[in-house]
Amino acid sequence: MSKSMFNVVNPDKICEEYGADTLRLYEMFLGPVEMSKPWDTKGIDGVNRFLKKFWRLFFQEPNANASDSKFYLTDDEPTAEELKILHKLINKVETDIEAFSFNTSVSSFMIAVNELSALKCTKRSVLVPIVILLSPFAPHICEELWNLSGEKMSISYASFPKYEEKYTTESTFEYPVSFNGKMRFKISLPKELSEDMAKEAILKSEEAVKWMEGKEIKRLIVVPGRIINIVI
Repeated sequence: MSKSMFNVVNPDKICEEYGADTLRLYEMFLGPVEMSKPWDTKGIDGVNRFLKKFWRLFFQEPNANASDSKFYLTDDEPTAEELKILHKLINKVETDIEAFSFNTSVSSFMIAVNELSALKCTKRSVLVPIVILLSPFAPHICEELWNLSGEKMSISYASFPKYEEKYTTESTFEYPVSFNGKMRFKISLPKELSEDMAKEAILKSEEAVKWMEGKEIKRLIVVPGRIINIVI
């Protein structure tokens, strides 16, 4: 972009229409900081929608037709799925910041917010740490949410959330189940399950019964952490 080409975009106008946080996030989302990137203002709408969706996580409407939503967080214990989403995000953002890969951090924020929205998460212990994670990227909206959550000091003094690997370690494995070498379905089984217990679990599953159709099993092979093959 240049003045001679008459295609200069005034950042002040973007800030007036979308806010400074949207502009900051969009610039980071364009790509790696060390590379030249195409400027397309159409992408700004997507980033702006993300911030609005993130904001809505913290508000609850009294009823379906209400327009006066209220700030709402619960102190309920987070589920294993919610903790997994949070700690995957902490690990990703921490790694990306050190590598200056801000664009992939923004993508990770979008994924996490979509997942938490689908779960209708309202847990303080999950959402407030994400506010801290997002604050270097979108400081104005995060400062506002931080204040609404009851904090008195600025979010800039908050400690970076600590990543705990135990919350992201998979306890189950989704085995592809093959019949005579052809994959027919998948089944999720605990990783610590012994080979004999895995065989018992698969033979009792509805999907396996359907594909066996009463036929005699000649061989059942379980490769732990890889595949299950049934020969009939």
